Amino acid sequence: MIPDAATALDRDKLFAARLHAARARPFLATALFALHVVPSRQVPTMAVDRHWRVYVSPAFVDRTPVEELAGVWVHEVSHLLRDHHGRSDRVARQRGLAGPGERLRMNIAADCEINDDVFGDGLVQPEGAVRPETLGLVEGELMEDYLRQFRLGPHTQSMVWLDCGSGADGRERDWDQGPEGAHGLSAQERDAVRFRVAQGITARPGRTPKGWRRWAEEAFHPPQPWRELLGAALRTAACGPGVGEDYTYGRPARRSAGVPGVVLPSLRRKPPRVCVVIDTSGSVSDAELGSALLEVAAIARAVGGRRDLVSVLPCDAAARTVHTLCRSEGIPLTGGGGTDLRAGFTKALRTRPDVIVALTDGQTPWPSAPPPCRTVVGLFPRAPAGGRADEDNPDYRPDTPPAWARVVDIGR
Repeated sequence: MIPDAATALDRDKLFAARLHAARARPFLATALFALHVVPSRQVPTMAVDRHWRVYVSPAFVDRTPVEELAGVWVHEVSHLLRDHHGRSDRVARQRGLAGPGERLRMNIAADCEINDDVFGDGLVQPEGAVRPETLGLVEGELMEDYLRQFRLGPHTQSMVWLDCGSGADGRERDWDQGPEGAHGLSAQERDAVRFRVAQGITARPGRTPKGWRRWAEEAFHPPQPWRELLGAALRTAACGPGVGEDYTYGRPARRSAGVPGVVLPSLRRKPPRVCVVIDTSGSVSDAELGSALLEVAAIARAVGGRRDLVSVLPCDAAARTVHTLCRSEGIPLTGGGGTDLRAGFTKALRTRPDVIVALTDGQTPWPSAPPPCRTVVGLFPRAPAGGRADEDNPDYRPDTPPAWARVVDIGR
């Protein structure tokens, strides 16, 4: 439908829809009312920019019921809360993606991340909303994961109209007012809105969808970029022996072209096996153990969601039982005594991992020799660079992690 040039924006209807959205999703009210409305006849429906302006087509508001408009309000503000513009920019740099086609693909992937739990419970799904099952994908994954699983083609032809704005995929639009435009939020103001929404979710999770609870946890404690930290191991595993043990017809082999009428499978690259050793000694707090579980979940996503390739080993002064990851919440982090991760490294090596990740406060002896695999040590922020003194021995300082380990700070 071509918008009527004489159509004025029905603000009463639009704001009634926002109020409906806030009542249906009270934990998003702060974010919904932080958006500044800009009427625009260039926008197909509603779109956002990274400065928290929402551009609205008057014709779209005129023809759309209030209940559906409420769902669109929640959808658009979700792009901004989940930083889809910043994440799209990072993905574009990391994977060498360029052009409007790739940005459209990012918009579709971001919609899949949002729409799997946005609608229902008072919010009507708008016509044409893209969900993971629309592309034959599973629910509950992130934009970055969905991007790896589909390409533009005939099955996405019906989605070419999709345009949630630069706030969804990072590509500037002609209608954007930019950083110097009126009523945009500063970076500090945007962070404050995210923090208040996350605080409301964690304080009263109630019936909040799982995807939003995960977002709120990570807003307070962003997991490490494990896909980058494990990148060398991923490349080594992909090029090393045994890479051709598995075959897939998902991407036919190039040599199929030489055999007309026959589809040959290609070799499938296998992500690395990761063993996570978690320090469960008495010096590690419950909050730090919770942070460790968030990192375990992020590691599982970094290896393509292959939870069978991630094992978890609690360890204090002795190594406990190795647990294959099914759900990180179900792993018993038993311990509470002293700390000696050398026992954990010894037992971890029995699982024949490609990578060992040790999450610890650093108050432990370390193996005298490097393990025969890549090692990442995640340190909880407990002390200045020189280490924290033991309460019973003021002269004690823990050894710094060995030079052969990649060291990152957890929770910073």
